[in-house]
Amino acid sequence: MDFEFTEEHRMIRRMVREFAEREIAPRAEEIDATDQFPDDLFRRMGELGIIGLPFPEKYNGSGGDYVSLVIALEEIARVSGSMAITLDAQTSLYCEPIYLFGSEEQKQTYLAPAACGEKIGAFGLTEPQAGSDAGATRTRAVRDGDEWVINGQKIFITNGSIADFVVITAKTDPDAGTRGISAFIVERGTPGFEPGRDEKKMGLKGSVTSELFFENCRIPAENLLGQENEGFKQFLTTLDAGRVAIAAMAVGLAQGAFDKAVAYAQEREQFGRPIARFQAIQWMIADMATEIEAARLLVNRAAWLRQKGERFTKEAAMAKLFATDMSERVCYQAIQIHGGYGYVREYEVERMYRDQRLCSIGEGTNQIQRLVIARQFLGR
Repeated sequence: MDFEFTEEHRMIRRMVREFAEREIAPRAEEIDATDQFPDDLFRRMGELGIIGLPFPEKYNGSGGDYVSLVIALEEIARVSGSMAITLDAQTSLYCEPIYLFGSEEQKQTYLAPAACGEKIGAFGLTEPQAGSDAGATRTRAVRDGDEWVINGQKIFITNGSIADFVVITAKTDPDAGTRGISAFIVERGTPGFEPGRDEKKMGLKGSVTSELFFENCRIPAENLLGQENEGFKQFLTTLDAGRVAIAAMAVGLAQGAFDKAVAYAQEREQFGRPIARFQAIQWMIADMATEIEAARLLVNRAAWLRQKGERFTKEAAMAKLFATDMSERVCYQAIQIHGGYGYVREYEVERMYRDQRLCSIGEGTNQIQRLVIARQFLGR
């Protein structure tokens, strides 16, 4: 049993941390306050090879592994949840299914430019009637000669309105239930494909979350991703990886809030001494640190299993469940340690608390994670 990162992993952590602290952190508050997607920082992540970490060099990737991506997500989330969720959507949700299920031509056309940050991708699964029950999708795709005709709507799609390419799910055999869903790649500008409004959110304000509309949208037959009617299996696999990614993001947000709380406790004086010298604060810090480390171990183990090619559905759900619940507790305690100052926007823990709230909802709510975990032991 070896809990040591490789030298390459340590190098990646140093590189991403330096980038995050030097280029993202100084703008994190501005990004949140203005609700603006920082396109230049996104492109910079591509230039540094962060977006393409788990993909081969022939697809403009960095030739790394999935543990490397988890490390990068945690480091970026320490300073900005918005940039972390953007990276998650680009790499885990858009690039990953094309890498796993796409043809060689699809990988060269739709993965390679996204892995280096030249193009932005999105993953369109959620619909107004299909949230936790993702198999209830109503978007339809009908074959018409050498084309597929798509009609339907997607909501809450990260990167949606700014995406150059979108992987979406649609019913291709309405009578087959979850065995009648397929996945497709749709390019921005395709007639019949229009992004809707961008949502005004509680947190993650520098991340774009959009509606997508498809009205008689015609795409080439070769834009079917993988095999017809295999889309449900594909997006379950995609969500397993996405759950590990969002768990890593939750760990990063918690670590960022913890670091701020520790620094503040050592500086803030009450009753003639720093509040860090009071047992009540010390116990809070001890609990926070322990929970962060426990969550990090769960996340790293799930990423390691994914990297080895082993089944990791249960471990991904456990990591997502524990890490995201932990992140809420830690960010709450960080605000509590700051007292009244933690409730004002001048102090970053307020933003971190808002940003982490999405983590227990996205990639399957934590209630769904409990169902996933229980079924691994009890059967369906």
